[in-house]
Amino acid sequence: MWQENGRRTGVSGRVRPVVATALLVAACGGGGGGSSGSPTPMPPPTPMVASFAGNVDGYGSLDGTGAVARFNMPAGVAADSAGNVYVADQVNSTIRKITPAGAVTTIAGTAGITGHMDGTGAAASFLSPRGVAADSAGNVFVADSGNDTIRKVTPTGVVTTFAGTAGVGGHADGTGAAASFLTPFGVATDSAGNVFVADSGNNTIRKITPTAVVTTLAGTAGFAGGADGTGTAATFNNPSAVATDSTGNVFVADTSGNRIRKITSAAVVTTFANGFIQPNGVATDGAGNVYVSDTDSATIRKVTPAAVVTVFAGTPGVAGHSDGLGAAASFYLPLGVATDSSGNVFVADGVAGTIRKITPAAAVTTLAGTPNTFGGADGAGAAAAFYFPAGLAADSSGNVYVADAANQTIRKITPAGAVSTLAGTTYALGAHDGTGSAARFYNPSGVATDTAGDVYVADTFNNTIRKITPSGVVTTFAGTAGPLGGIADGTGPAASFRNPFSVATDSAGNVYVADTFNNTIRKITPTAVVTTFAGNASLVGGSADGTASAATFNGPIGVATDSAGNVYVADYTNNTIRKITPAAVVTTLAGTAGVAGSTDGTGAAARFNGPTSVVTDGSGNIYVADGLNSTVRKITPGGSVTTVVGKANVGSFAPGTLPGLIGPPSGLALYKGNLYIAINCGIAIVTNVP
Repeated sequence: MWQENGRRTGVSGRVRPVVATALLVAACGGGGGGSSGSPTPMPPPTPMVASFAGNVDGYGSLDGTGAVARFNMPAGVAADSAGNVYVADQVNSTIRKITPAGAVTTIAGTAGITGHMDGTGAAASFLSPRGVAADSAGNVFVADSGNDTIRKVTPTGVVTTFAGTAGVGGHADGTGAAASFLTPFGVATDSAGNVFVADSGNNTIRKITPTAVVTTLAGTAGFAGGADGTGTAATFNNPSAVATDSTGNVFVADTSGNRIRKITSAAVVTTFANGFIQPNGVATDGAGNVYVSDTDSATIRKVTPAAVVTVFAGTPGVAGHSDGLGAAASFYLPLGVATDSSGNVFVADGVAGTIRKITPAAAVTTLAGTPNTFGGADGAGAAAAFYFPAGLAADSSGNVYVADAANQTIRKITPAGAVSTLAGTTYALGAHDGTGSAARFYNPSGVATDTAGDVYVADTFNNTIRKITPSGVVTTFAGTAGPLGGIADGTGPAASFRNPFSVATDSAGNVYVADTFNNTIRKITPTAVVTTFAGNASLVGGSADGTASAATFNGPIGVATDSAGNVYVADYTNNTIRKITPAAVVTTLAGTAGVAGSTDGTGAAARFNGPTSVVTDGSGNIYVADGLNSTVRKITPGGSVTTVVGKANVGSFAPGTLPGLIGPPSGLALYKGNLYIAINCGIAIVTNVP
């Protein structure tokens, strides 16, 4: 996005969290009274990061005690005999430990760094771990879902691959690396040291002995269903979690089957309890009760040994994040659940980004983390709420427009921080044109403004570009709404796009589109004529520099223009920033295709990790939302890259002087030295951006 002296363009990103701001006014210096000397120069204003609107202080990766800690979609929990709780911190790709006093540490992996490296502590890496289990020796077993493996973490933090081979998904029984899994979600241990796996992608339950011999306990790979029976005669439907009891039974959260299954030691499968809505977690206590995280009903259910089901905590259909007793408490789509020897129940409240504790008397408290507050409420500052805001753009008056993706709305924030809904209705999907709340969007991800005050929207899942007038009238500017999209050039509805994620405008009124799934950059004239400006439409991306269709992109999701008519692209999957001249000559400005990292440097020596958004200033500098690094980077006209906001791989929010800490940024906007960042469920601001 470019904006200076009333000219601007917007950009967008793809996903999640961001930064905040507070304005620091530098004190004035001067010479002594009556002195004839020159006055002391006033120091430049100090760059600051602070919260501007909504809640930016939710998701993160910060260690600390209680509410100081931050998580990012924690999915699995387990407790050991000492009362410690282990967490599969899914989006951070780390394994965390919480002491009984609520002190959180990262015991394996590094936030923001994904992979399948064995090693000790931070030297190890995971890819979207979903489940954890602890054994009597203090080892932690991990369902490393994205890697299709089961990992083992010793009490000293040494990580090894216990079974399966990274990147080799399948359903082979065997020993250690000879076995294969397909997106394993849940793990559990028994008193004999066996590990049980909810092999979700295969719809089977697997058993691993202490010597890493893998067998299929129940279900048949490739067959989904709800049939009871013995061993392979039974079928499951997306099993996501497993738990064991003291008599050798295994309980399964059969998620898409909306039921809890029971498997005896003889592999006899029965349906233990019905009536759930997408259960994602299961745990047992010493009395034989089974606890279930009934995800889509936002409750924790209790099932007695006689299969009597009650609501233990929360109220069905009421999502939120309130501590309290029983029905007075609320959860945001809870995922994993675990118990300890004292009868406490622990919950990975995934979407909220917290770990909750429930006593045997059903008293719910937040053990660690600060809740991410979702919503579509209008209001001033922190009173407003957003739901995964993506693209941002500013106009010549300093208003900031937000593509509030999961709310299906376009929001407006005044310079004073007052938030209103410009178009669309919260949570209402559709493709309708109309005025204000009568209009409908489907995951709008990018916005841009022009000199007339119009707002252009990348309506991603509708595969269209929309236009909103200053009075809130929404029309479809280019493309025709539909689920599949296409790549046709043409005028207005005759053109087609495939999941466009961002838009930008230039001073001549042209609109540029990051046509993400087509791996192209499109251009729309003021009369809605659509052409392919750069790139060669393909579902398989590339990284070639060249002119127009000779160039290739790989998941371009951010786009911006400068005053000279150049277009800049956040080429997400390539981890690069590209430049396109007005003559459509494409070069790689910074980063190296296919090489992720966080290194500052010049040109190809710099490294990015999932850049989501770009914006330019009047001096030719480019600012980049480096999403998976949780930073904002600056690129000078000469290609020199520095990190100006945040710390690489530390996705948490802390206001104050730069660099500060921010969550994964998804969108940027710039106005007169203030940088706005979309993070978490809010907008942050950096004043006096360097």
